[in-house]
Amino acid sequence: MDTPPPGDNARCPRCGGAFRCGAADAGPCACGTLELTPELRAALAGRYRTCLCLACLRELAAGPPTAARVSCAPCTPASSA
Repeated sequence: MDTPPPGDNARCPRCGGAFRCGAADAGPCACGTLELTPELRAALAGRYRTCLCLACLRELAAGPPTAARVSCAPCTPASSA
């Protein structure tokens, strides 16, 4: 996946919410703390060109009951940290 613009001006391609992408930060990105299956990673890479917010990634990592939703509530910086 392409890395979104650094800082707080990233937009989640799944829900459209603004979030802070930490992929370009000196430390590890918060999304690295999530356990995503190889199958889910491959599906996300095939569907989205940029990173998703943590709220969407958490929802998708939770499994099929919520993963089938098309969108989630707009993300906030607090929900994506």
